[in-house]
Amino acid sequence: MTPLGADAPSSWSGLLDGKSGVRFLEEEWAADLPVHVAAGLMVDPASLLPRTEARKLDRGEQVALLSAREAWQDAGAPQVEPERLAVVIGTGTGGVLTTLGQDDIFERAGIRRLSPFAVPMLMPNGPAAWVSMDLGAKGGARTPVSACASGAEALALGQDLIRNGRADVVVAGGVEACLHPFTIAAFAQMKALSTRSVDPETVSRPFDVERSGFVMGEGAGMMVLERAEFARARGGRAHGTLAGSAVSSSANHITSSDADGQSFAIELALRDAGLDPADIGVVHAHATSTESGDLAEAEAIGRAIGGHAAVTATKSMTGHMMGASGTVGAMAALFALRDGTVPATRNLDELDPRVELDVVRGEPRTGRWTAALANSFGFGGHNVSLVFTT
Repeated sequence: MTPLGADAPSSWSGLLDGKSGVRFLEEEWAADLPVHVAAGLMVDPASLLPRTEARKLDRGEQVALLSAREAWQDAGAPQVEPERLAVVIGTGTGGVLTTLGQDDIFERAGIRRLSPFAVPMLMPNGPAAWVSMDLGAKGGARTPVSACASGAEALALGQDLIRNGRADVVVAGGVEACLHPFTIAAFAQMKALSTRSVDPETVSRPFDVERSGFVMGEGAGMMVLERAEFARARGGRAHGTLAGSAVSSSANHITSSDADGQSFAIELALRDAGLDPADIGVVHAHATSTESGDLAEAEAIGRAIGGHAAVTATKSMTGHMMGASGTVGAMAALFALRDGTVPATRNLDELDPRVELDVVRGEPRTGRWTAALANSFGFGGHNVSLVFTT
C-alpha cells in the first residue's frame, strides 16, 4: 500500500506510468508548517477494515496488516507449520500517531479519556505482532528498527532465518505512517524536507540539480519469503529470488550519508549472492532527493559496481515512505526483473553532473536482466543492500 495504490499491482503500474502520489497538505494543522507537501496513502486503510478491528490498531498497524494479507494471498496462502512460519516487520517510528494523539488527549482531558488500546497501538513491534496473530505464525515476530533502512533489514533478517533453518516461510517487510505536524516540523527543522511550494508532483526529484530535500510519505510493503525447496515442493509461484543481502553500519555520523559504508554493504551483498558487479543490470537507488544523500549513494554505486546498470529512483513518485521504503524499493527492483521494465525517475530534468550513473528518465526502459540491486539507508548509519535474481 503506497501513495500510488492500495495494492502491489496498482502501485507497480503507477510507477511504470510515472504517476506521483505527492500532494499539497490541506489539513488545517499544516497551515503554519514550513513544509507544504507530503505523500499520503491513496486509500485510508481504516476504510478497508471492519470498524471494530480498525479502532484498536494504529494507522501503521492497519496498513501493515492489509499489506501482509495481500502478500499472503498472492503467495497462495502457503500451508506451513506455525512453528516454521515467522514474521519480520521493520519500522522507523512505530505508532507515533498514537503516541502523539493520545498525549494530546491526556493533556486536554486526562487519564480517563485515554484509549485502552494505546499501548499496543504505539508499540513499534505492534505490526509484527498483529500480523503474526493474523497468520498464526509461531516461529517468531521480530521488529528491526533502523530508521529508513528498516524494511530492507527485515528482508535480510527473514533471509537469515530461512538460511539458518529457523523457518520455511517468513512474511517480511516494512511500514510507516507518521504524517503529523510534529514529525513534519521536526524533519523540517533539521533541513531534511523540501519546502518548495510549487506543483507538489514536481517536488521530489532525486539526482536532479534542482533537488531540495525529501518528501515524507507513508505506506507498507510486504513479501513472502520461502525456502526454495519448500516452495518447489508445494508448487508455489515465485516472482524471483532474494539471492543475497548485507547490512553494514557507517559508524560515522548520526544523520549524514557515507559512501564508504554504503559501498561496503553493496560489495558484501554481491559476495553473499555469489555475483560479480557486472552481473547487476538494475539498481533501485535509495535516492531520497537530498544533495548529500544522492551524491554519497551515487559514489557508492559507482565504486562498488560501476556505472553500467540501469538506475531508478522511485521516491520521485512515492515520496520517502521511511520504514516502508526499503521493501517497496525491493519490490520495484524485483518486478523490474520479472517484467523486463525499469520505471523512469520522475522530475529528472537535469542530471547532476556529479552523478555518473545511467539513471533511467523520460520513459521506462525495457530489457532482459538477470540480477538487480536494491539499496536502503537510514539515519544512524544503517546501510542495507539486497540482491535479487530471476
